[in-house]
Amino acid sequence: MNAAESSFELTQSVRRHDGFEVYTLSNASVEIAVAPELGAKIVSLKNAKTGREWLWRPGENLKLFRNRAGDDFSASPLTGLDECLPTIAPCSWQGRELPDHGEVWNAAWSVDEKVWKHGALRTSARLPISPFDFERTIELRGNEVRLSYRLHNRGAAQERFLWAMHPLLRLRACDRLLMPPSTRALCNGEAWVDAVDTAVPNGKCSKLFVWPVSQGEASICNTTSGDRLDLAWSPAENRALGLWLTRGGWHGHHHFALEPANGDADALSEAAARNRCGAIAANDSAAWRVSFRVGP
Repeated sequence: MNAAESSFELTQSVRRHDGFEVYTLSNASVEIAVAPELGAKIVSLKNAKTGREWLWRPGENLKLFRNRAGDDFSASPLTGLDECLPTIAPCSWQGRELPDHGEVWNAAWSVDEKVWKHGALRTSARLPISPFDFERTIELRGNEVRLSYRLHNRGAAQERFLWAMHPLLRLRACDRLLMPPSTRALCNGEAWVDAVDTAVPNGKCSKLFVWPVSQGEASICNTTSGDRLDLAWSPAENRALGLWLTRGGWHGHHHFALEPANGDADALSEAAARNRCGAIAANDSAAWRVSFRVGP
């Protein structure tokens, strides 16, 4: 093994935090930690070289607890990255009452121990209301975290769905949002998009969707420290990007989110009415990928 290879040597561990198993993958550049029992929530994404923790939590210390089906998302641990499927906002769809932020963020996901032994974390869940099976695999490649998704429709008819990645990010002074000009042009002149650390006044919050993105990329870069988080995905797979910022306007919290998504609405009922969501044929599957690159 040469020096370059050894610098990215993978380390794996499983520990317990607040009674829940937390699976961790790390190398010299990045560390990621996941709580499978709690919606496969990514509870930490850290730059191993600078120590910067990118994922937000309500307090200084990580606190984990279980939610029940139907709970409001605001009553969750509110830390890190959750998966929203098959809706973000609660809605009625095809005779189903779909809950806040979807069906998987508060479900217990299973771990594929065989894949874990080979250096990756594959977790899966069966949705309790909608006829879907959902799977996500996390791999580290140098300073890149690769997330591969697979959604299977186990039903006898075509099914529509909304998916959004929901990473709550911790901002610091001098953080700036970087996006391609083609993406920024779709932001309707929102001032806070140009300076996410200062532009929204205290006590306010704001969200917008960018649709359709032609380049699947967005970054947070600190102009002082050089710390950087790059997010990349295929616009052919997911054509939307949600941007969310709260400066105390949502339950008093301060955080930011970059949300790749397959539709530009929070409710599946609305997205489906405009044909801006995913569709999977009976007994068929869809797959997509997203990656984080931690720098500099």
